[in-house]
Amino acid sequence: MKYIILQGDGMADYPLEVLGGKTPLEAARTPNMDWLATHGVFGIAHVIPKGFPPGSDVGNMSIMGYDPALYHTGRSPLEAASMGVALGPNDIAFRCNLVTLAGSDSEKIMEDFTSGHIPTEEAAEIIRDLDRELGGDGIEFFPGVSYRHLMVWRDGQEKMTTTPPHDITDQKTAGYLPKGDGADQLLKLMQASEPILAAHRVNKQRRTEGQRAATTIWLWGQGRAPKLPPLTERFGIKGGVISAVDIIHGLGVYAGLERIDVPGITGFLDTNYVGKGEYGVRSLEKNDLVFIHVEATDEAGHMGDVDKKIQAIEDFDEKVVGTVLKGMAHRNDYRILLMPDHPTAIALKTHVADPVPFVLYSPQEPRNNGALGYNEKDAAATGVVAKEAYRLMESLIEGRPTWIET
Repeated sequence: MKYIILQGDGMADYPLEVLGGKTPLEAARTPNMDWLATHGVFGIAHVIPKGFPPGSDVGNMSIMGYDPALYHTGRSPLEAASMGVALGPNDIAFRCNLVTLAGSDSEKIMEDFTSGHIPTEEAAEIIRDLDRELGGDGIEFFPGVSYRHLMVWRDGQEKMTTTPPHDITDQKTAGYLPKGDGADQLLKLMQASEPILAAHRVNKQRRTEGQRAATTIWLWGQGRAPKLPPLTERFGIKGGVISAVDIIHGLGVYAGLERIDVPGITGFLDTNYVGKGEYGVRSLEKNDLVFIHVEATDEAGHMGDVDKKIQAIEDFDEKVVGTVLKGMAHRNDYRILLMPDHPTAIALKTHVADPVPFVLYSPQEPRNNGALGYNEKDAAATGVVAKEAYRLMESLIEGRPTWIET
């Protein structure tokens, strides 16, 4: 049996007036996901446990079969694992965004949490220079992908409160700066980065070309290395992950899954969707499981751009889901789990903790649910509820229900 997880990050949303009261999933043309909803177990899943922030770390940990209440220690340790950065028991990893702030002093606003989706090569040059200028005394910076990077504080502190920058787009940052024990160190580093970035060659060139420059670093998502039992041992399978973001690869490292590199993947709307589907299907020639993740749907939600979110959803449906279904058409010994990790609300430009639509499909156990669309409304109407989304991995691998049907 082969197992496929298709994760359109942040696909779910709220109804929007501009769409006539429909959500982006309802408004988008999604024939492949609609077909799965019609022929599989279709309902809503509670991915984010009560009391947890609706982040991609928590959501994807659930989808990969880990109860966040038992295993979640923070977002950044997962990214550290993806980047091959070893953490000692007292080391704290932080996500280090390159962001664009506008205004001055207490009036600064989060203009762009991506610095104009700064290319990886340009960002890496900046981060390496920041490490030379600000590193030392237990502080280390590591380049990642685009605007997403890592800072490690050896023998550091982690109890401070930090805020994801994508949660405060177009808002004043003064009320969201790090607070609590150890926050002074973070604030010192963030402030010290500003003159370095202002004078940096990369940013000068970006401003000359009319692009957004990185004006500061933003530190958040801290935590220690978790201890996750590998899926390879738990279920006796081997598999891989396909994604453009470090957090998914980091979860894969802890889960015992290999990283499958696909050319041309970016984490944005210009990503190689078809390549993800093709490489995913091809990987199943030697592996049992593949986790295919698309970030573009989430990015569009954070931008508050309805058209881009619909475009990303339709591209995911046609070029990822469609490619996978076509590639698996010659066999019937497989199961597909389709779901997002959380909604990313266009109106709020951030994540929310509401349940999301999920499908579990197997050609060996087809259903006939009638003409349904893969969307929040139709999913809720089925009466199928997965109250503990992390148990859907058991359903995927072992083929037994972990949901309720009313």
